[in-house]
Amino acid sequence: MSADQLAGLSDDLVLATVLLYLAAMIGFALELAFGRARTNSGATSITVTEAGVTEGVPDAAKATVAAGSSGGGLAEAGGGAVVVSPPEPPSWAPIAGRIAVVLGWLGWAANLGSIVTRGVSVGRWPWGNMYEFVVAICFAAVTAFLVTQLRANVRFLGAFVMVTAALGLGFAVIWLHVQAGPVVPALNSYWIAIHVSAAVIASGLFIVAGVSGILYLLRGEGFSRLPVRDDLERVAHRAIVLAFPIWTFAVIAGAMWADKAWGRYWGWDPKEIWAFITWIAYAAYLHSRATAGWRGRAATIVQLVAFACLLFNLVGVNIFLGGLHSYADVGG
Repeated sequence: MSADQLAGLSDDLVLATVLLYLAAMIGFALELAFGRARTNSGATSITVTEAGVTEGVPDAAKATVAAGSSGGGLAEAGGGAVVVSPPEPPSWAPIAGRIAVVLGWLGWAANLGSIVTRGVSVGRWPWGNMYEFVVAICFAAVTAFLVTQLRANVRFLGAFVMVTAALGLGFAVIWLHVQAGPVVPALNSYWIAIHVSAAVIASGLFIVAGVSGILYLLRGEGFSRLPVRDDLERVAHRAIVLAFPIWTFAVIAGAMWADKAWGRYWGWDPKEIWAFITWIAYAAYLHSRATAGWRGRAATIVQLVAFACLLFNLVGVNIFLGGLHSYADVGG
């Protein structure tokens, strides 16, 4: 295939990736909405009055209590409280989740194919502009989720990670797309494979943590179908613990690349400043947990502030600020 044909195939694969990620999102959402609710204990404690009416629970739970009262399915916990086992989910709900995982991997393969064909078509590492960079970050975020899913059951994050990746790719296609071509001399270096690759991997992990943090706050607002807060906080913390040293390496590698390209390690360029601000923000999150013992909402807010810094560094700096990194083209 010619270079132009490979570039066109890359664009087609990005569109296919968006459709597959959206289909996977639907499957994950169906499992989350109709599957078994995630609780800390696997059961729900509710109060029953003398009249036999449950207090402070939805109608579905009242029906469960009524059925249990007549059939002996309730266990008394003292003080008028009973423990009600959650109703069994429909048989198709977990199947929808498993299908979503398969669709997610198919989307991942299409995403990878789009990156490879783009790189082959231009004969360089395929993240020399904002379009290519965002496509790679979405790939990294989905990779982080799917690999984690192989080790632990985190399908409850699937719908939110997939929609984030699909929206990111859509944003790249509509507003950031540029034709495949050569890059400026400053980017024509082996450092792009070192510095940018590390930034992409860390950013993908930070996105998974950011999604978990947003869901943590939403869970506190009464969205009971969301995963329990302990699970969300655990996923976010582990993702950041893994991503932070990679981001640290990316910042250091960027300084070394700057010395090779521009003759100085640090020049207070907007991209350099915001990369460092992002590093400080995530360091503050880890420090607050390790030394001050921050947990829960306070720690989550700190990590979401860091996540906002990351997003501005990745996209906002290139769009709204100038500097030596403004060569990362933004399509019209």
